[in-house]
Amino acid sequence: MPNLSRRHLLAASGAAAAAVAAPACAQEGKPLAGKTFLITGASSGFGNLGALLYARQGAKVFATMRNLPRPEAAELERIARAEKLDLQVLELDVLSDAQVQAAVAEAEKRSGGPIDVLVNNAGIVISGPVEVQDLEATRLAFDTNVYGYHRLARAVLPGMRQRRAGLIVNVSSQVGRVILPSMGLYSATKFAVESMSEQLAYELAPHGIDVVIIQPGGYPTKVGANRDRYTGALRARAEARHTDGYPEQVARMGGGAGRGQGAGPGEPDPIDVPQAIAELAAMPAGQRPLRRPVHPSSRPQEPINKVSAETQLTLLGGTPYGPWARAVLT
Repeated sequence: MPNLSRRHLLAASGAAAAAVAAPACAQEGKPLAGKTFLITGASSGFGNLGALLYARQGAKVFATMRNLPRPEAAELERIARAEKLDLQVLELDVLSDAQVQAAVAEAEKRSGGPIDVLVNNAGIVISGPVEVQDLEATRLAFDTNVYGYHRLARAVLPGMRQRRAGLIVNVSSQVGRVILPSMGLYSATKFAVESMSEQLAYELAPHGIDVVIIQPGGYPTKVGANRDRYTGALRARAEARHTDGYPEQVARMGGGAGRGQGAGPGEPDPIDVPQAIAELAAMPAGQRPLRRPVHPSSRPQEPINKVSAETQLTLLGGTPYGPWARAVLT
């Protein structure tokens, strides 16, 4: 099935309803008009920059973060009022089933229907040797970076499936495909995001819903400062019987190398990632790529993405899942 889109797939599989077309109300300079976004981790970094970018491009944006009230929320709301943006802040801790369900329900109520675009962005890094990662750190990393994405997807999908349209954007990383020593279990969480996202993409193709995996390289955001905080706490409680084998790596754990948000001279600009997401959201359903590497120079995962797609097509092509794989990967 060459150039098979989700819409073609629905017709070929005898689905009862056609996929819903993209909103027809997009305006000149407002390519996201008519779309509703829900973003996690909007207090800083890609989520914060994205919330403003999508709203400025015409979207109705629900920017979510934990621990309200907080200055970052007030600043987003101030900018929204000043620029007359359709941007609202909701409290959402991705670790909480109850807050996830409540925030999605409130967003759907305020928007009058299902979410069009979910941006799973909230995440943490706790670095150091794998042996030094205790179960407290491991659970927090997976609960935030993997289970948090899963919670949000499960919350928005009933509405998306009912409407037979939607987009889930999962922010992964280059190190969801390649491995750097001393990154703790961060790569493991992002490998899990890559796998879960691709499986979702296949399973949701018959429902007219796209899944896109964003693979950023290194960008100067607040994630560095947060990494130092989490990693410093891990180092402080780590036992010598685990740390004494890795003196150089442990010495760098939580060492204050993390910087705040904002690109310096010659550094990649974090706005690259929200801009890529905005471009993908504006594309017609069924034509979005499964993976989008984002970095001006460093994209070591691209050869892995290519061979992975070829392998998956070979593996699934002759099976009943072949149409799903071709819809997602070709």
